[in-house]
Amino acid sequence: MPENTGYAEIAAHYRRQIQDGALRPGDAMPSLRKVCEQFGVAQTTANRAYRQLKMEGLTLAKTGVGTVVAGSISNNIATRVQMHGITGSALGGGESSRILEVGTVGADELVAPRLDVSPGTPVHMRKRVVSRNGGPVHVSSSYYPAYVIAVTPELTEPVSTGGSRELAAERLGAAQEQVLEEVTSRLATESEKSALGLTTGDVVVTQVVRTVTLIDGRVVEVAVKVAGGSTILRWSTSLRPEA
Repeated sequence: MPENTGYAEIAAHYRRQIQDGALRPGDAMPSLRKVCEQFGVAQTTANRAYRQLKMEGLTLAKTGVGTVVAGSISNNIATRVQMHGITGSALGGGESSRILEVGTVGADELVAPRLDVSPGTPVHMRKRVVSRNGGPVHVSSSYYPAYVIAVTPELTEPVSTGGSRELAAERLGAAQEQVLEEVTSRLATESEKSALGLTTGDVVVTQVVRTVTLIDGRVVEVAVKVAGGSTILRWSTSLRPEA
């Protein structure tokens, strides 16, 4: 790092390490003293860099340990929105996305109320598997209402855009404002086990249902993501840019 390194450069350094897997979930981050020594900065600069990483959901405070790398579930959608604005892609370092299926389906009991439509209403679905460093991480099925597909016909093609929700928001002329994330555990289906390379038999997975709302109140996407592990959580994250 050059002299007079700023907090943004320090945050970017550790962001890359987290995204590339050099720092893994649960790993302790260097102490602020070590950061100051390594980059030749004052503690206020190191503190600001760590606050930025925490705001992005990449790190969290752990009693008795200090700052640690957050689990993958904490690498939240707000981070991906910010990443897309900087890089043009919502995928992190070492990540790739492969489309498994696209087409029109009837909204089921899980998706329909979140899109504010009746069960069975035709909606567009894109199913993909996201891998990190060559290994499958999660399977995600995204559901879009007709007004989204009307402005983003690209989503009907079996090609990964790296930021379909961001593209739709741009075409609709309204920024993403909020995401509601509902996390539960359930048994994986056979197709999910195959896509994720999981073992045979009963396998418990984490299901994350994300409902993304634009600043004008329209729902731009409902996504159902399935990954290994189990937990039960529910939270909401603001996506509105800071003034």
